[in-house]
Amino acid sequence: MIANDTLWDLEERFWTQGADSARHMSAKGAVFVLPLPAGILQGDALWREKDVAQRWRSIVMSERYLSREKNLAVLAYRVSAERGEEPIYEALCTSTYLNDEGTWLRLVHQQTPVDPARKE
Repeated sequence: MIANDTLWDLEERFWTQGADSARHMSAKGAVFVLPLPAGILQGDALWREKDVAQRWRSIVMSERYLSREKNLAVLAYRVSAERGEEPIYEALCTSTYLNDEGTWLRLVHQQTPVDPARKE
């Protein structure tokens, strides 16, 4: 489905295109739940937080799930992301989008880090 591809494309751009792109793709009042110390962020705090503002060089999303109901869509996936000299970041993520008159906007984004040393 085209809408599904659009949602996954938006999600990838959220990770790779930095805070300005993420701001334009997010609803006013969006809530992000990020690993500590960032924690729960809303409003202008989202765009001051370094974990939101920095873009990732590359990402791989796997274990993708998408659920849609009318004007809402929920994406759930596992991400492996890298930037700079930092270790690869792995997390389980969800993002909820609202279709606002034909434009998909992120309402909620949540990340739960996965310990790479832990065998699943």
